Amino acid sequence: MERSQSSPPSPRTPLVVWDLGGVLAPSGQALTALAEALDIPEEEFAVPYWAHRDPYDLGGTPTEYWGLIGEALGRTFDAEWIERLDRIDTAAWAVLADDSADLLDRIARRGTPLGVLSNAPASLAAAVRRAGWSGRFETLVFSCDLGVMKPDPDVYRGADERFGRAPSDVVFFDDRPVNVEAARAHGWRAHVWTGAEAATDVLVREGVLDG
Repeated sequence: MERSQSSPPSPRTPLVVWDLGGVLAPSGQALTALAEALDIPEEEFAVPYWAHRDPYDLGGTPTEYWGLIGEALGRTFDAEWIERLDRIDTAAWAVLADDSADLLDRIARRGTPLGVLSNAPASLAAAVRRAGWSGRFETLVFSCDLGVMKPDPDVYRGADERFGRAPSDVVFFDDRPVNVEAARAHGWRAHVWTGAEAATDVLVREGVLDG
């Protein structure tokens, strides 16, 4: 009598992980809205905004961050201004781009799990977790949670622990090539985001979507 042969195990469903700014959320809206609120040219505001962003994304407070921006601009922001600026900032980064929302819906309908890995401050992380669209995601991981930020290798290791996945099970999109290169070195199936159409083609090749 022949021994029955079991069918080979099906491959694990990958976790599709996304960066936030420039991928899920449109770039540039925060700078425009904040510069308008302060009535200064956007290019003037952008310099201190980005110069002090890393410590903020690593867990710094809004008071520290906006205070440094105020000093650079020759202004003093009181608590009311800081709350206003932080609200404008988080609102701009916590909204989904239409094409990204459509793609996420298509993936979610297949039952494919989704995650986020983004460099972001605590106030933005909280806003994203409150947003209705974040309910699509299995796990949300932010640099402020980990105390390290992309492209530090520890970010990807820490994200693996929170995702509960092996590196080879993660498909990742980020708009910064340096973050993608670091993710690939860690073992993630990482891709540079250039838009929803190109990402759709990638997801078909990855077996996440049908062609």
